[in-house]
Amino acid sequence: MKLFDVYPFYDVEPVNAYDCIVVDKNGIEYLDLYGGHAVISIGHSHPHYIKKLKEQAEKIGFYSNAVQNGLQSKLADKLGKLSGYEDYQLFLCNSGAEANENALKLASFYTEKSRVVAFKNGFHGRTSAAVAATDNPKINAPLNNQQDVTFLPLNQIELVKTELEKGDVCAVIIEPIQGVGGLDEGTTEFFTTLEILCHEFGVVLILDEVQSGYGRTGKFFAHQHHGITPDIISIAKGMGNGFPVGGILIAPHIEPSYGMLGTTFGGNHLACAAALAVLEVIEAENLIDNAGLTGEYFLSKASSLEGVQKVKGKGLMLGVEFDFEVSELRKKLIYDQHIFTGGAMNKKLLRILPPLTVGKKEIDQFIEAVQSVLIQEKVGL
Repeated sequence: MKLFDVYPFYDVEPVNAYDCIVVDKNGIEYLDLYGGHAVISIGHSHPHYIKKLKEQAEKIGFYSNAVQNGLQSKLADKLGKLSGYEDYQLFLCNSGAEANENALKLASFYTEKSRVVAFKNGFHGRTSAAVAATDNPKINAPLNNQQDVTFLPLNQIELVKTELEKGDVCAVIIEPIQGVGGLDEGTTEFFTTLEILCHEFGVVLILDEVQSGYGRTGKFFAHQHHGITPDIISIAKGMGNGFPVGGILIAPHIEPSYGMLGTTFGGNHLACAAALAVLEVIEAENLIDNAGLTGEYFLSKASSLEGVQKVKGKGLMLGVEFDFEVSELRKKLIYDQHIFTGGAMNKKLLRILPPLTVGKKEIDQFIEAVQSVLIQEKVGL
């Protein structure tokens, strides 16, 4: 049997990793400024994380949600305290797509409506409702297109109001900072008015923090930069530092009932151990503060690179937009400079999503590498 060929691979095979470094099968070390799509939050192979996973694996790795699992309650308590959402409810699942799928389903249950308002260039996952709310026709099959979704541009609040006034919208789903779409974001005025309108028209406001959450932007959640309080918050990626885990934080006014949501693997013992270890490291090592400070340093350095038009994002969720398409630059950074970065729907944008442990030394290494590539391009080497 061969693999189903849906991924275009770079010719690199990592076999080991530590902190911000990935090592390939040939022993070559790479600086990881992408974290596998922002998944690596506390650094590769963090000793506390490894210790907690090993300890849990030696006890029990999994049992179904038909029995009690005290680790789930412990995780909910820790997450509530660190995020500022102690009065919310936690439903655990396995991925960001599944988190958004359950968020949309819950909103539809709660409102008894079905239409969703989403935003252009947004990305929410590849499962049925989540991908329907993703503005990318290439990954939407005819089956997904049965969903009733309206896509609007960011920062045009009057268009949102017009749609909500129609009375058939169950949810507005939005990333506080767009990831795959290219690091665009709504203004504070847009977000605060959006929250008011959702309350006014009885629409569930879902903030997709799958990529932007867990301290990545210098606050626990990126929407907290705008002082808003969503009804549902979806989480995943950095939540498990590579272990598959996701979830939604649900406001207290949305009441549960047995069977409303469900999952086989969500909230298993190993997933909870991984997620707890991540929160413990974030707290102990002040990684949220580091994300903010290192992000500011990156901004001060990257803005002066030749060809840079804009540096987008916050903290360590960043995009460097050049005046040229960056596919060749990314290849040269990987193969010549041994640095991982990310791309986006915006072909001129490099995405920077390193572990939250990254520091000024690694940022300087990236800046020098980009400068070296640009100089070689200019002189035709």
